[in-house]
Amino acid sequence: MKEQQLAKDIAPSLIGSAGKESSFDDIRPYKPEELPQVFDELMADEQFVQAVSRVMPDVCGKMKAFLKANEGTSFTNLDVQKTFIYPLVQHIIATCTQGIDLSVPEHLDRQQPHTFITNHRDIVLDSAFLSFLLVENQFPTTVEIAIGDNLLIFPWIKKLVRINKSFIVQRSLSMREMLRASQTMSRYMHYAIAEKHENIWIAQREGRAKDSDDRTQDSILKMMAMGGEGSIIDRLRQLHLTPMALSYEYDPCDYLKAKEFQQRRDIPDFKKSKADDLASMQTGIFGAKGHIHFAAAPCIDEWLDTLDPATPKLEIFPLIARHIDQEIHRNFRLYPSNLIAAALLTSTSASSVSSERFSPADLSAFEDYLQQRIALAANALQAEGLQPDPAFLRERLLTMYANPVFNQEKAK
Repeated sequence: MKEQQLAKDIAPSLIGSAGKESSFDDIRPYKPEELPQVFDELMADEQFVQAVSRVMPDVCGKMKAFLKANEGTSFTNLDVQKTFIYPLVQHIIATCTQGIDLSVPEHLDRQQPHTFITNHRDIVLDSAFLSFLLVENQFPTTVEIAIGDNLLIFPWIKKLVRINKSFIVQRSLSMREMLRASQTMSRYMHYAIAEKHENIWIAQREGRAKDSDDRTQDSILKMMAMGGEGSIIDRLRQLHLTPMALSYEYDPCDYLKAKEFQQRRDIPDFKKSKADDLASMQTGIFGAKGHIHFAAAPCIDEWLDTLDPATPKLEIFPLIARHIDQEIHRNFRLYPSNLIAAALLTSTSASSVSSERFSPADLSAFEDYLQQRIALAANALQAEGLQPDPAFLRERLLTMYANPVFNQEKAK
């Protein structure tokens, strides 16, 4: 009741500004006319130059050449993505993966903007890979990206992501501030779909599912339904929600997640630091990932039309969340790493593990991989003064890789 009253108090101040991009200035991506000035600011930021030069040598020279070549002309965020981000993603795919692909339903309308709601594995690359794949598969544009402000630990990161078509999810706010911020973000998403004709990428939950048990949070859907017009079903339909499964053969951050599980178990009130977030971003970008598969399910517009508009609010959001979860779980690609982890967790002994879905060589390779990741997690814990628990770390790693198997079995 308190949240409902706060929403009623806040809503009148928002009426009249809907559809005006100026009301989203604090969170929206940069406009094309703002880009030259932001480029100048980045080139003057030594921290940015040092950080980005690692993956893009002579970044300032390339930016200056780009600005000179486009002087007096209008260029867009998509132009910048294709010039700077696209080659960088190509390089990461070539050096850090065994390939990447996208499957979409034949009847998915490529000209209609979609809100791709996905499971979440990598802080930076989930949306970057999706944008790359949309360009490769002849979609007219990439995605605008919902990104939490907790990750924008330096001013240059915030500028860079807003160049890269990101809009900011504001967190760590009071209840009143959070309601206002959620309403603003929802209205922006509706504006981006309806007026800008942009796709959107948003994770199905706040933060990554550390154990890969991917579940859509009701709160994400409630936020989306704050904007738009009509019933809850009408408002969600206006965003053209399209569930998408992201399947990484290997998660470069798996050992960091296992380490964090033990820290949360052993340290009361444990909280990740900014350095932890930065380490996760760097490890996620440059670590080996094996093969990566993105699979879109059908847009849920038609399914939403089958729902009873009179369904109570307390029931409708969990109902929609379960449908999205099922679509993501069904479309997840299972690799030998997933199948072996599930078999190891459910077998009475490691020696009895076998399956027609993976070979003895696959099993041996994954056991070696597990030992390497346990050792990395153990070394990281020791460096922070904690005694590693190898059995616990192994169980956490197996669970991360096995949960997509268990979820797909239930979904099918």
